[in-house]
Amino acid sequence: MLLSIVLPAYNEEQNISNTAEVLAGLLAEHSIEYELVFISDGSKDATFQEMLKASAENPRIIGAEFSRNFGKEAAIFAGLQLATGDAVIVMDCDLQHPPEVIPQMWKLWLNGAEVVEGIKENRGKESLPHKLSAGLFYRIMSRLIKMDMNASSDFKLLDRKVVDVLLGLPERNTFFRALSFWTGFRREYVSYEVRERQFGESKWSSLSLMKYAVTNATSFSTLPLQLVTVMGVLALLFSIVLFVQTLVKYLSGTAVEGFTTVILLILVIGGFLMLSLGIIGHYIARIYEEVKGRPKYIISRTLGDMGKNKKEERKTV
Repeated sequence: MLLSIVLPAYNEEQNISNTAEVLAGLLAEHSIEYELVFISDGSKDATFQEMLKASAENPRIIGAEFSRNFGKEAAIFAGLQLATGDAVIVMDCDLQHPPEVIPQMWKLWLNGAEVVEGIKENRGKESLPHKLSAGLFYRIMSRLIKMDMNASSDFKLLDRKVVDVLLGLPERNTFFRALSFWTGFRREYVSYEVRERQFGESKWSSLSLMKYAVTNATSFSTLPLQLVTVMGVLALLFSIVLFVQTLVKYLSGTAVEGFTTVILLILVIGGFLMLSLGIIGHYIARIYEEVKGRPKYIISRTLGDMGKNKKEERKTV
């Protein structure tokens, strides 16, 4: 049985060699047949060159480079597409997901688990702004997709049948973490502590996290659209209250010129309308992207033996 490890990488030239060496040593120590699938997400540094060096030293290393930066989600799905293992693990290339947990995941899979989720015990050392923005992101996503995102991560093992289900989904805008939860299947959990980076810096900023949250929210949930209806109801109730107040004052002979009330009403309703149009427009943009049918990513170069023979062997088993 073969274990594939998918490692998305963006500007990670300092981590490739160390990651390949650490994982190869660990898996060999536990007698696990493996392949490492590195995906360079349009890196601007020497990430792909380091991948080539690692592949030359270890034929179990394969991978690809995108023609440009398509994002982590695209890199994960490209790795799943290239992986040939009976089980596939997705993890960060910087080893903040601790490799020591992999043998435990493998054993749970051998015992029948089809999805093994990595659950974070803590987030490690982060700046206060990044920690706050990350916390807000996970709270929003937890509400939208009805699952606890605070401790979940992309660090997980998937059985081949789960991988095939994910690869069979036709949508372009994907959210791997939520989709793997949506698929169901028998799942187990392992906990881990986030490690500190040995090299480089995190590529996630507060702004990129918020953009990531909006994109994933609209690609996986219709709740933001339902908020448009809620805002419409609130605006209607607010208008009724003002109408009743104005009518009472008029009938009692105490009515005064209501420029302030009119302006306030226009601002509230106008704000709701603009926000509603923005939400609807974002969904229309997602529909537009899906209708065009463009691929999730474009591979410009590959490295190593892409495992065609292994795929044929697995199909015939």
